[in-house]
Amino acid sequence: MARDPLPDLQRIFGFPAFRGVQEQVVTRVLAGERTLAVMPTGAGKSLCYQLPSAMLDGTCIVVSPLIALMHDQLRAATAVGLRAATLTSVDENRAETRGRYLDGELDLLYVAPERASTADFRDLLTRGRPALFAIDEAHCVSEWGHDFRPDYRLLRPLLDTFADVPRLALTATADAHTRADILEQLGIPHEGMIVAGFDRPNIRYAIRPKDNSTRQIADVVRDTPGPGIVYVQTRAATEKLAAQLTQITGRPVRAYHAGLDPAVRAKNQADFVASEDMVMCATVAFGMGIDKPDVRFVAHAGLPKSIEAYYQETGRAGRDGDPAVAHLFWGAEDFARARQRIAEVEEHRQPGERQRLGALGALVETAGCRRAILLRHFGEHPPETCGNCDNCLSPPAAIDATETARKYLSAVFRTGQMFGATYIEEVLTGKSSERSLMNGHEALSVWNIVDGAEVAMLKPVGRALLLKDALRTNPHGGLEFGPAARALLKGESTLALVEPPKRERRRRGAAAGANNPADDPLFEALRGTRRELAKEAGVPPYVIFHDSALREMAALRPTSLMALGRIAGVGQRKLDAYGQAFLDTIRARG
Repeated sequence: MARDPLPDLQRIFGFPAFRGVQEQVVTRVLAGERTLAVMPTGAGKSLCYQLPSAMLDGTCIVVSPLIALMHDQLRAATAVGLRAATLTSVDENRAETRGRYLDGELDLLYVAPERASTADFRDLLTRGRPALFAIDEAHCVSEWGHDFRPDYRLLRPLLDTFADVPRLALTATADAHTRADILEQLGIPHEGMIVAGFDRPNIRYAIRPKDNSTRQIADVVRDTPGPGIVYVQTRAATEKLAAQLTQITGRPVRAYHAGLDPAVRAKNQADFVASEDMVMCATVAFGMGIDKPDVRFVAHAGLPKSIEAYYQETGRAGRDGDPAVAHLFWGAEDFARARQRIAEVEEHRQPGERQRLGALGALVETAGCRRAILLRHFGEHPPETCGNCDNCLSPPAAIDATETARKYLSAVFRTGQMFGATYIEEVLTGKSSERSLMNGHEALSVWNIVDGAEVAMLKPVGRALLLKDALRTNPHGGLEFGPAARALLKGESTLALVEPPKRERRRRGAAAGANNPADDPLFEALRGTRRELAKEAGVPPYVIFHDSALREMAALRPTSLMALGRIAGVGQRKLDAYGQAFLDTIRARG
């Protein structure tokens, strides 16, 4: 019978109790069972294999998709006293690591799926003692998943070679279809699946149409203190936006994309991980390898690939449990480009891709709760309102725009389905030009039929028609009918526009909530001590202690190592290494 894990949880990690489904997962692992754990980001997935690695006889083999992620987790594991190593192409101590594994001196060994699926690695494991296989980011195993990695599908022979060794698959982003595929591909029984739920209640979701997106994102960066990530759709745009945000906001902003010089990319990432205020403008190449808990905001400067991708990317905010905010700025052109990409993929994949795009459309255009749509997508049954998304906090008005939509579609049709949105608006508002005269469009029945307040509705109506696939763009940028146009023109469907509430400028910090106690000099002094210790140790500040631990220190003002050790997150190794320095800071500010 496995021993009680709670004493080790307290000793190693400094936590008096498990969170959520952690105890269920750890109990199954210690009992030698096969398990799939679907847990939201920030729910403590890594603890579900790190704790057993210290309790089981042998080494936990962790399959992880990115070297940066492995090295980040290596730092965190080492900081709490676990014996851990990585075996990657960039590690120069590979021979030493193999020796440590064979000598039984490792609790954790992190490897990429490409290495884990080789015969050489399988041979290495047979000469030692694997105690557990942990497959992190397990959604990568599924072709249905949004981050498919073919090498994940080659792991099954390795796992079956050690059929008696427990296996634990972990993911935060898997719908029902993907979960079923993970179970099948990794040989985990259906009864071994534990789904903790997908809700991240500390993240506030806010979604708006683009309207000068540089200014919109600059407002987010200016208003929200703490580290942040801005996802941009092209490599060139990351560098351009980073320069603009630096100039506009005065904050430290860096760029990250796969085309950067490797040394520059690595330095930007390292500086961001260590920073308490840096913003990173990045393509989606950035993020999965970052386990930074104190990211206070994530902003999307365009449409993500899918709801799964959106959930995972926004989930990089607020992993420490403190308030965070996720902004998405979208344009109709994003949906047009996405439909074009779908048309270019293999035919058998197109229905699934269209379904994903439709789910994104429902998310951005809803007048209801954003969180409810997200959670329903993952098979949950949430309340109708969450109280922490833009629509719940400031319910938008809905406008019946059906008549304007019909005028817009009529103008597209009568001008030959070949002109762009700007020209269609000119025709509808009677703006004469050389082009309208030459084409004879000023004689059309749709010429100058929109005026007054209706003029302001044309741009959002055009955007909504593209979103609903009533309009599409041709390769030359002209508008043409999509499959949903006919029903609107025949009066068989309607178009409602969501009118976003007026934006009110907030004081800096209000966007994400107050993650720092107001006017508490002791808290800031403890952060200063943490920065110094982190610099000396060569690790990011959060590896020393999270802000939540510092807040508790500032509130309780412990006067002894024993009292300090009772604070959540202060395990024995960290107490021994850093406890006295924090006690000295507390005493100095008596």
